[in-house]
Amino acid sequence: MKIIKYLVMVLILTANLLFVQPSWADAKKPSFAKNPEYIEVTKNLDVLLKAKEGQTQLENYTPEEIQKKIDELEFQKYTLESGINWSQCRNETGKTVAVYGPKQKKSSEQYENALYFLADGQTTEEKWDCEGFYVPNDAVLTDLTVEGQDGQQLRGAVAVKIPDGTNLVLKKNPDTGIVEFNVPSSKILKAGDANWFIPNVSQAFIDTRVPNALPSQNEDIED
Repeated sequence: MKIIKYLVMVLILTANLLFVQPSWADAKKPSFAKNPEYIEVTKNLDVLLKAKEGQTQLENYTPEEIQKKIDELEFQKYTLESGINWSQCRNETGKTVAVYGPKQKKSSEQYENALYFLADGQTTEEKWDCEGFYVPNDAVLTDLTVEGQDGQQLRGAVAVKIPDGTNLVLKKNPDTGIVEFNVPSSKILKAGDANWFIPNVSQAFIDTRVPNALPSQNEDIED
């Protein structure tokens, strides 16, 4: 009887080693390593480092611009490795701003995120991932950092995707009246570039929307 119990224990331990070990191995893999943005940042950083070392060439980039981009991506990579996987957006434009964030829990939305409306003077909540914002079809924005070209103008209708771990502030320039933002490594998306809803509407239409980007305004949001 003791021999049978011993054999049963051996079988149980063997089964645990066979089936549990793979899950241990997967658990040891850092969660940030599975983040699509982290994968993209690492890939782009590798391309730039090879260009800096002379192994490859990048057109339209000076050595100074390559180094600046490397510095930004290394910092972004560090931020993602620290576990900050969300960004925050603040609206100081005097108008309502459309921002991208998590989909609602019961949403049948076909897109990977959802479009919300942030009133003037509001800031999205901590850990509510503000992924970017929408530029209306009649708007002109000045991006102070894209491609290292100060004052580059963006015209709608496009979406601006911002990196995780950043604090975006949209402001209206008091002299020119143009909205400005200053977030390095932003990505400009046109309709069809990504699985985002990028409409073709004006600022006047955005202004008619009810603000709903804060938890108190919409409580049915995915974590």
